[in-house]
Amino acid sequence: MDEKYSTLSNNSTSTDNKSLVSNYNFIVQEKISKELLDQVLLEHCEDCPNNKAIPILENEYKKSVVLVESNGILGTHICENNKKLSLKLSDNVIIKIDKEFEYAIVIETGKMVNFRSIKHNHGVEILPLIERVVNEKDKERYETNLKNSSEAKEVFIDLTKTLNLEMKLVDVHLQFDRKKMFFFYTADGRVDFRELAKKLAAHFKTRIELRQIGVRDEAKRIGGVATCGREFCCATFMHNFKIITTDIAIENNISTSISKYTGPCGKLKCCLSFEL
Repeated sequence: MDEKYSTLSNNSTSTDNKSLVSNYNFIVQEKISKELLDQVLLEHCEDCPNNKAIPILENEYKKSVVLVESNGILGTHICENNKKLSLKLSDNVIIKIDKEFEYAIVIETGKMVNFRSIKHNHGVEILPLIERVVNEKDKERYETNLKNSSEAKEVFIDLTKTLNLEMKLVDVHLQFDRKKMFFFYTADGRVDFRELAKKLAAHFKTRIELRQIGVRDEAKRIGGVATCGREFCCATFMHNFKIITTDIAIENNISTSISKYTGPCGKLKCCLSFEL
């Protein structure tokens, strides 16, 4: 009994410690975001003598917003939780963009998201809305869309061969409401894909969008394991690409072996910027 009680006590202590750490991190994050907001308000106060911008910014800070990630054209974006749903990290949600709907996952919550929205958009951009947390019916549709997207890859490859188009297919995404189907590809130059788009639209009976992406975006969408043994930074936690130049490599004293610091995408590794 004593050994069992000791084990339970240790587990309880471990859980309590994790809870304390989580609460502490949340409090620190909220404090930092408030300090950053005060700094932004001060900057606008200097720019606007009548202080008309400050109430707008404060209202934006009070909004309930979250950062989500989607495989569609939305990508990583801030969305407004106008229905005040109880959301946490890794929740799957349905996003409403105008009159269209997309499937996404919550990757960040809290006031830090408000600060990002204010800093980059100043409350001007109309944010996509969180429609609901996914239910079983939504999950079934999402799985069906994934299956159809996988089948569409073969159709795309066959058509490009028939039309003699030099295009490398990277990914296919069928929008949650099935109103659009996106084909992401890479190519050495511009490609006249008008005939291809017509044939794809006739085959799938939906609106087709073909988007040419770069090699770094290709690595982000496909993912993989880097030479360090971890997953690609761009495919895990990085939301935006930084410009990596040889000057950064020289500052890190690796100018003599730059080839060793080239990622699978053929560009200098994003992690070089972390050292700065």
